[in-house]
Amino acid sequence: MNCELAHERMVTAAYGELSDELTHELERHLAGCPSCQSEREQIIALRVLANAHPVVEPDPNLVARAHLHLDEALDAIPPKRWYERFGARILNNFATLQGAPVAALLLLVAGAGAGVLGGYQYAQGRAAHAATEAAASSSVKSQPAARQTALTNVTGVSAIVRQPNSEMVDVSYNQLVPRQIEGSLDDPAIRQLLMLATEDAASPGIRDDSVALLAAECRAGHSCQPTGIREALMVALRYDRSPKVRQKALEGLQPYVADDVRVRDAVLEAVLNDSDPAVRTAAIGLLEPVDADTSVRQVLYSVSNSDDNPQIRNVSRQVLSRVHEIQ
Repeated sequence: MNCELAHERMVTAAYGELSDELTHELERHLAGCPSCQSEREQIIALRVLANAHPVVEPDPNLVARAHLHLDEALDAIPPKRWYERFGARILNNFATLQGAPVAALLLLVAGAGAGVLGGYQYAQGRAAHAATEAAASSSVKSQPAARQTALTNVTGVSAIVRQPNSEMVDVSYNQLVPRQIEGSLDDPAIRQLLMLATEDAASPGIRDDSVALLAAECRAGHSCQPTGIREALMVALRYDRSPKVRQKALEGLQPYVADDVRVRDAVLEAVLNDSDPAVRTAAIGLLEPVDADTSVRQVLYSVSNSDDNPQIRNVSRQVLSRVHEIQ
């Protein structure tokens, strides 16, 4: 084996694609050729260096924003006028027309000009028609029933403002760029954004506002189950870091403690595990209408006897004493 062939096989072996037989043959050559052995060590060092510095994949949001800016830049380029396109076409085809008779050349130029002008007018008409259709389509999509399909790429909710003495609320949310829609609290798109804000809002105040609005909807007797509002309030009660948000979630769940076992279990978890005494006290108060339930009484007995907080023990005993009075 000569050195040139050994160089090719060293590269193949570095990627693990050399057969065992050829590998043994290469090893025999390297044992007697210091220059090839030195080159092999350089290849190995290069591979180790490449593995130590892997190529980092670009952030998908960065790529999406770059595409968006590129599209905007391309849209900002003004289109060429019809006579500029006509002149460029004449210049491109001029070489093929040099040997043509003058009369034929004039006829061809006149025909080409008429064709370009007619095509330009037709294109202008089509563009105007397309713009009209796009405007009509945009108007239809702006209706509340179709808004929900436009919320697939929401990255966060940045502001919530309720209009005084009305069911209308302004929600500012972020896609690739900030957006804002206005609609009633009964609007599925508005509700979807409010539920998103309970988990992924730009600030604790926005989470507070979203939970407060959803809780008010539930207390007002509006539909809170098919749209997942009840589940969003239970998640906020269990996992939100703000005691104020957890307390408002409790207020929204109050109408469902008696009938929904899942809500009752979430409230019992708050009694046992919440870190804020005010939230625990409020949760115990919500359990009073169902204090005859076995699981509720067990939790209240446990808390009244062994909880570290005297206030929690006292409130639990008061609820249990009312149960005994009723019995």
